[in-house]
Amino acid sequence: MKSIVMALFLFLVLAAFDQRRPVANESICLSQEEMKLYDLIMEYRKSKGLEPIPLSSKLTKVAQVHARDLTDNYTFDPDNKCNPHSWSKKGKWTSCCYTSDHKQSQCMWDKPKEIADYPSQGFEIAYWSSGGATAQEGLAGWKVSSGHNPLLINSGIWSKVKWKAIGVALYKEYGLVWFGEVTDPETPSLCNQ
Repeated sequence: MKSIVMALFLFLVLAAFDQRRPVANESICLSQEEMKLYDLIMEYRKSKGLEPIPLSSKLTKVAQVHARDLTDNYTFDPDNKCNPHSWSKKGKWTSCCYTSDHKQSQCMWDKPKEIADYPSQGFEIAYWSSGGATAQEGLAGWKVSSGHNPLLINSGIWSKVKWKAIGVALYKEYGLVWFGEVTDPETPSLCNQ
């Protein structure tokens, strides 16, 4: 009886672990509008004398998963103490409430490792539009934001960082970009539309 209980316990632990493990070799693709967002960001960086950042399948996966989580499980409200860098309890990830004091920042930074097996931390910029997220509107908003623009153009506290990977997502009202310091050899393709 004891061995059956131990075997059942081990099975449940392994099943729970397997639910949280990233899916290997999963095909990631970009919509036309997501590719436009990537291109606009690279044009903006070029205008500042900066090198392009290679597209990353893993960071794009994190961006796309988060955009869907936000759409399905987050209510955009300026009074909400949990900002859009938060993650719900309704997915195969560790949930967290990201507050303006940045006390839960590590939870967000670790999402690329947790969700896509990316070998380093990631850093996210996000935007919301009641009319639906677009590449042009997203970049325009980030460019004038003191909290977002520095990641796009490696200024301020990001001036010594060299981005080696980027992932993008636009889904319904949300636009997200993830930046990473480790190269991802896999690049997302353009989705068949």
